[in-house]
Amino acid sequence: MSQPISDTFAHQLRQMRAEVLAQLQAQRGGTMGRAEAAAEARQHESDDWAQADAERDLSVALEERESAELVAIDEALKRVADGSFGLCLDCGASIGTARLHANPTALRCVPCQEKRERAQGAPRLAGY
Repeated sequence: MSQPISDTFAHQLRQMRAEVLAQLQAQRGGTMGRAEAAAEARQHESDDWAQADAERDLSVALEERESAELVAIDEALKRVADGSFGLCLDCGASIGTARLHANPTALRCVPCQEKRERAQGAPRLAGY
């Protein structure tokens, strides 16, 4: 992949990273850490334990998803730096530019991704 194209994707990835970090910070109530945010949430909980548990579960799930997204973004930035960005992890072919614009953390070309999903029994996702 040419340097200008790699730079474009690196910029997109850095923007995504900043957005995810901002989302995590907002979920935690600003600059407080996870423990502080949990303690504050407990102080504001109502007597409806089921609702409080559901809200806490949702918050944890969102944070785990966003943390995984940060890892994927950081790994993609490493691939940009080492020159392997845009190459399929399985077959080594170039991943389509349209796919990378839609999902710059993509590890596989469409055929290899579909093959992997079929092997895992996952439903086929449109756009992949």
